Amino acid sequence: MSSFSKSLIIIFIVLFVDQFVKIWVKTNMMLGDEIPVFGNWFIIHFVENNGFAFGMELAGKFGKVLLSVFRILAVGVIGWYMYRLSSKGASKWLVYCVALVLAGALGNIIDSAFYGICFDHSYGQIASSFPVEGGYSSFLHGKVVDMLYFPLLEGNYPQWMPWLGGDAFVFFRPVFNIADSSITIGILFILIFQKRFFETA
Repeated sequence: MSSFSKSLIIIFIVLFVDQFVKIWVKTNMMLGDEIPVFGNWFIIHFVENNGFAFGMELAGKFGKVLLSVFRILAVGVIGWYMYRLSSKGASKWLVYCVALVLAGALGNIIDSAFYGICFDHSYGQIASSFPVEGGYSSFLHGKVVDMLYFPLLEGNYPQWMPWLGGDAFVFFRPVFNIADSSITIGILFILIFQKRFFETA
């Protein structure tokens, strides 16, 4: 089996797990609900966001559409690059890493494109699928579902620190999803092993 065929399997698996978890959270939890997994170190915490990985956003409806269009274009470029790497005999591990990035981008595009149509809102209620009155938003205006929260370390900044002294901090504060993790892992491995990867690319 070629590295390209295996990369397609990786994409399918990541997308399946990502969407399964998101749909379960969306249809079983209200916004802000939490389920402790490993005490206070790993919590399923349901939030939604309009933007990039880890909750970063572009403001307004225009920003949301711009972000969605950018994601779709980026997926096309990444998919083309993955195919080109595979056909030129690049390192299979580089191809797999690019597949992880592509799968993560696709996972969040699905949320943005379709969740607003397929679900109603989660404010104070558990969302239902394909509500008769329609979803909470329109095409490309859906929100990305996040749920993975790892508050491994909590405390306060030292008093001597400018601006932050005495304020509470949490590490790791961002809430993210499996698609975000897939993108991060793919990029991280490319950065760590870039010399080995690109010697054969």
